[in-house]
Amino acid sequence: GYAPSTISRRLASMRSFFKFGQREGWIEQNPAKPLRNPRQRRKLPHCLSSAELKRLLEAPPADEPAGCRDRAILETMYSAGLRISELVGLNDGDLDLQAGIVRVRGKGKKERLAPLGRYAVAALRRWLAVRETSPQEPDGPDRPVFVNRFGRRITTRSVARMLEKYLKQTGLDTRTTPHSLRHSFATHLLDNGADIRSVQELLGHKSLATTQIYTHLTTAGLQELYRKAHPRAKARK
Repeated sequence: GYAPSTISRRLASMRSFFKFGQREGWIEQNPAKPLRNPRQRRKLPHCLSSAELKRLLEAPPADEPAGCRDRAILETMYSAGLRISELVGLNDGDLDLQAGIVRVRGKGKKERLAPLGRYAVAALRRWLAVRETSPQEPDGPDRPVFVNRFGRRITTRSVARMLEKYLKQTGLDTRTTPHSLRHSFATHLLDNGADIRSVQELLGHKSLATTQIYTHLTTAGLQELYRKAHPRAKARK
């Protein structure tokens, strides 16, 4: 059969055609109007394993200013589960490295506090020590945490290109996006026993239903394990 997305597109075309027929007086009613679109299969988010993440996070050369910044970016995104827009919007005043906390401005300008792990804190300290002052971005609480070589706030596009470079270097799946680090953050927390309500708060999701897609991801892994391990679930040879 056809994919749900294909069926939905064809139904939309039919509705438009019959609507035109109504306007022209060819037909009295639109026979396609009552037809409902099929439910779309929700794609599970792409996620990296712990071993893959370790390779990625250690790829940037920490002895170079750009590599130092890139490592801090990747560590911070994964440690706090940030959206890429949240990451590039970080200012110095949002960081409390002593407490291991970052203030995040999420969707709808909603603020939340996110914890930073020790690796992220260490990477941020190293980056802030080598970051150069720029006349465009003077010191102060509103100074961008992550800047480009001209001292200006880094863009989401630059972060995406940077990630792509390290994916190729490490031979990891190039389907990985900056958002995959956020997916991995949530999945690894749930895999290791975190409750879904806490993960919802950490991600800044308004609805629990949005967070529940990650339970589907972890369940998929459990089902695969079950099929391989349970005597009554193994495929016949």
